[in-house]
Amino acid sequence: MSTLLEVEKQVASLSRSERAELFQRVASQLAGTSPGIENTPGVCGGEACVARTRIPVWLLERARQLGSSEADVLRAYPTLRAQDLVNAWAYVETHRDEIEQQIRENEEA
Repeated sequence: MSTLLEVEKQVASLSRSERAELFQRVASQLAGTSPGIENTPGVCGGEACVARTRIPVWLLERARQLGSSEADVLRAYPTLRAQDLVNAWAYVETHRDEIEQQIRENEEA
């Protein structure tokens, strides 16, 4: 069976809300946008941050790499919401090289 047919079967098994979220994520990836993530010149060196905060995505990813759970991250950053982490992880998936470079640069500093 082809991968596309397998995916179609899996998508068909999702609830309406799960399908809507999936399609929203796919559309964002295709458009090259990242909902909930902003790059603002002059804020954190222009690095990708969670919207409405100055929390860089690379920092959250590094915490995850070091074993912090999502609950740990949300406790450490009380202004974050669970959806912010979903957005950050999606950004990491589509910008892995950028995030890894930022982690290296900040660990060398």
